[in-house]
Amino acid sequence: MSVEFSEQTHRNMIDRIPLTTGREVSDWLRTVDDGPSLVRFEEKVSWLRGAHELSYGQAKAIIHEYDLRRAARKFG
Repeated sequence: MSVEFSEQTHRNMIDRIPLTTGREVSDWLRTVDDGPSLVRFEEKVSWLRGAHELSYGQAKAIIHEYDLRRAARKFG
């Protein structure tokens, strides 16, 4: 089951990623880009969690941000 975050909760989590992980969001987004070609959201979250020892919330926020930016590039 997936828990949905409000936009404000998502922004707060993204703002905290550098503090809680020691890496900038842009670095995480490159990591996802360079990672395996997974299709489903939860697969990407699971991979990121396992490969980089992130919490579910951190991984979900990073993947959600990745998807938002990818969609913005397609429509922008």
